[in-house]
Amino acid sequence: MRLFAVLACLTFAAPLAAQQVVTGAGGEIRVLDRLTGDITDLTLANGQTENVGALSITLGECRYPAENVAGDGFARLIIHFRDSVTPIFSGWMLASSPALNALDHSRYDVWVLRCMTSMVEDTSDGNVAD
Repeated sequence: MRLFAVLACLTFAAPLAAQQVVTGAGGEIRVLDRLTGDITDLTLANGQTENVGALSITLGECRYPAENVAGDGFARLIIHFRDSVTPIFSGWMLASSPALNALDHSRYDVWVLRCMTSMVEDTSDGNVAD
């Protein structure tokens, strides 16, 4: 009976373990300056760094589910405040749940909007093309 239970668990868990992710070419990040109300959208390639206000934001990589390109993307970000050596944030953020692992800063909010399959923009609808 115990062996049956273990085999049943492994059988039902297989689809979850089989979900594959794809590394995109980059991602879109949104930055809100709470003091001024300014919103800045960044389009970053993997490994690229941009400065917004007093923040320096580096996109390590952006990944998304292989079966659903428009699905739940997640990105590895490293964020520095001013010229500090120690980052104020280093980790993964989920596009669908930015509060799950959020930047804790009194002035800035940063979150991932989506991953991109390529860095070439499609002018017909404003989305990034494959």
